[in-house]
This record gives sequence, structure tokens and C-alpha cells, in this order.
Amino acid sequence: MTKRVLAKHKIDRRLGVNLWGRSKSPINERNYAPGQHGFNKKKPTDYGVQLLAKQKLKGYYGNLSERQFRRVYQKASQTKGDTSQNIIGFLERRLDAAVYRMKFASTVFGARQLISHRHVMVNGKVVNIASYTLNAGDVIEIKEKSKTNTVILEAMQSAERELPTYMEVDFKTLKGIFVNIPRLEDVPYPVVMEPNIVIEYYSR
Repeated sequence: MTKRVLAKHKIDRRLGVNLWGRSKSPINERNYAPGQHGFNKKKPTDYGVQLLAKQKLKGYYGNLSERQFRRVYQKASQTKGDTSQNIIGFLERRLDAAVYRMKFASTVFGARQLISHRHVMVNGKVVNIASYTLNAGDVIEIKEKSKTNTVILEAMQSAERELPTYMEVDFKTLKGIFVNIPRLEDVPYPVVMEPNIVIEYYSR
């Protein structure tokens, strides 16, 4: 078992949710926090609720660092429109999120690795930065020499996830289009995400 898988399982256990909706999540069998006593039974404070909302959203996108996630919030709050929707839009515009959504990788962590190893191209050019920001209409594809990669081929066969409406993918050519920037209701999160509460956290 790789460190990435271990990290993924630890995040699920710590947050107490099956964050990515995976059949192998330990939460499916042990629906309590790690440690001797499991979850604290006390009613969570407002701060606790806000922190959990932030940790779920931050963890879902490959456990971003606090600095990275705060930067997303700052960009969203400075952009015209609904800040909650802007946060989701910026997160879904990340290249690693798009590679994961297009089923070229079985996890966000795996998508990040594919990108860093230069297997992914955007608009015909190799991009090795996972946080690269996509625009509507951008074309994402697997590099020609990487199209026989067994990890990629196995990920595409997974029945755990459906392709969202804001992505178009040709699985024969391993090429996809980021059609448009989604709204919260368009994103197929396996758990409830509450970006409005994340805003409350950073607005304290």
C-alpha cells in the first residue's frame, strides 16, 4: 500500500466521512474517528463546524496546504459574483481536479502524480503544474507515449465515478474538453460541501 493510499484513508478517518465515495474507504466499516475514544459526542462549536467544512473541501482536492487553500479563498472573494460559487469554480479549474474528473486517474493524488511526471498536455503543450488554472474550452489530453499507461487505463474502467456535465471526454483518444466552469450544484461530490461555511471560517 502506497503512502498516498495511506494518506487518503487517514483523511477519511480523521474527517469521519467517505470523502471520495470509494468502496475501500475505512469509513464504510468503522464510522468513527481514529484513536481510543472515537468521535467526541459533544455538540460541535460554530468554529468546529466551520473548521470541518474547510477541512472537507481542502482535503477533497488532494489535501491542499493551508496556504494554497487560503489563496483560493482570497481569489474567490476578490472575483465578481458569489464567493461560494467562485471557490468551487477555482478548485474545479485546477488541472489535477480536471484530470481526476475525466477519469484519467483514480484519485486526485494520482492525477497530481501524472501531471508532475509530465503525462498530461493542455492545448497541445505538456503542463507539469497540478494547480494550473484551466479556462472554458481548454483541451486536456494524455501524452501520446503515455496512452498505454496501465494506471490510466485502469482508472478509466472504474465504475465508482461518472463524468460530470462540464467535461467532455473521448476515451479512445484520451482527450477531453473542460467545457465550462461549474457551479456547486454541478459538481458530483460524494459528501455535502459547504463553501458558505468555509467563507465564515475565513471571515472570523
